[in-house]
Amino acid sequence: MNKILSSTALVMTLALAFGTSSHAGKKISPKVVPGAKTVNAQQAKKLFDQGVIFVDVRKDKDFAAGRVPDAVHIELKKVFNKGTLGEHVKQNQKVVIYCNGHSCLRSAKAAEKAVAWGFKKVYYYRDGFPSWKKSGYPVE
Repeated sequence: MNKILSSTALVMTLALAFGTSSHAGKKISPKVVPGAKTVNAQQAKKLFDQGVIFVDVRKDKDFAAGRVPDAVHIELKKVFNKGTLGEHVKQNQKVVIYCNGHSCLRSAKAAEKAVAWGFKKVYYYRDGFPSWKKSGYPVE
């Protein structure tokens, strides 16, 4: 009986330690994607001003509602692959990948795939379009 109580207490302690947060039930994108450089809004804008290609991996309806000017739309779940990315970006060329901010995992997944496919200058814009827009940067 003591073993059962100890096991139950351990499980409950672990559940409380790891299962509760202000984001309970929400998926949060990783802060870092290995092989990619995470950038904030100001760094993304600097890359934008340098003419770096931005790839928007959001759903079609989100892209249609607003985006970084001249962003290339490659919807992650339906279209994004090495070939479609390669149509717009060379493997040694800088590319910024974004989606809808911290609660959107698409840009992390896309950046991870791009790195795995051999793209060498991948910038992961974790804060994504909401941050871009909030910063007052141009949108279309």
